[in-house]
Amino acid sequence: YVKLSTVTGYFLQDDPATNPNGFDYSTSNFGLVTRDYDTDGEYDPEKKQTQWQRFEYQVSKLNKESGSKVKYKVLYMGRHGEGYHNVAEAYYGTPAWDCYWSEKEGNDTMTWADAHLTQAGIAQAQKAHDFWSSMLTTQKIPAPESYYSSPLTRCLQTASYTFSGLSLPADRPFAPIIKELLREDIGVHTCDRRSTKSEIREMYPEWTFEEGFAEEDPFWDPVVREPAEAQDARSKVVLDDIFTNDRKTYISISSHSGEISSILRVIGHRNFGLGTGQVIPVLVKAEKVYGTPPATSIPP
Repeated sequence: YVKLSTVTGYFLQDDPATNPNGFDYSTSNFGLVTRDYDTDGEYDPEKKQTQWQRFEYQVSKLNKESGSKVKYKVLYMGRHGEGYHNVAEAYYGTPAWDCYWSEKEGNDTMTWADAHLTQAGIAQAQKAHDFWSSMLTTQKIPAPESYYSSPLTRCLQTASYTFSGLSLPADRPFAPIIKELLREDIGVHTCDRRSTKSEIREMYPEWTFEEGFAEEDPFWDPVVREPAEAQDARSKVVLDDIFTNDRKTYISISSHSGEISSILRVIGHRNFGLGTGQVIPVLVKAEKVYGTPPATSIPP
C-alpha cells in the first residue's frame, strides 16, 4: 500500500504557529518559508536564485536520492471561489442552511444546485490567475505539470479562470483531468450534486474526464450525507491513484474546503481551513509499504 505523509518545514501553513484565519497565499509567496536548504551549496552558492528555484532543486534532489519505493510530490490545492451556495449559507445562517435551505435547488433570486461562481468568486479566481502569472515570471515558481479538478461546476470554473491564458512552459500546458473523487462532501446538499457528464462536456469540451466517469452522478444521495471517515477513505483512494499513476511532481488540485480538509487529514497535515479562492501548497512523501494497511473505521 502507499503511505502518505506531509514533509514539514517548507511552508508556513504546516507550522502550528501560523494562524489559518485571514492567511492569504498571495501576500506570503504561497507560504513558502524563507530558509536555506541542504542543496543550496551545490545549486546556488552565491544566492542568486529565488526561493522557489532553490526549493525546486531541493525537491528534485529528494526524488533523485529517495530510491524506487519513495517519491515526493508538491500539491497545489486550491479551493473554488465564492459560489452562490456560500452566499446563501451566509444569508440564512449555517443552522438554517444545513437543516433546510441546502436541500432546496435555490430560492427566488438564485440557484445553488451544483452552484456556479458569483462575480466575487470569479474575481477571486482572476486574482489567483494574476498571482500565478506574477509568480511564474518573478519567482520562477514551478508550474503545475498535471491539473486535476472536482467535477462540480464551481471548481471547473475556478480552474479555468485561474489557469487559462497563463504563459506556461510548453511541456506543462493547462490540460485538466476531471476526477470524481475530488468532489465536496457527498449527499443531501444540492450544491454538491454534480451535473451530468454531457453538461460538463458542453461547458468545457477540451477537458478530459478520468476513465470510467459516469454520465449521471453515481454518488449523490438526497437523504444521506457522507461522514468524515468515508470522505477520508475516498480521499486516500484518489491520492493513491494520483501518486501511483502520475509520474509528475507538481500537481494542481482544484477542489473544496471539506475535501481539501480531508486530504490534509489523510496526508497527516495539520488542520488548515481555506477561505473561498485560497490555495495551500504541501510537500508530500509517498512510500510503498509491504504489509497490511492501517485499519479504518469504515465498514465494507
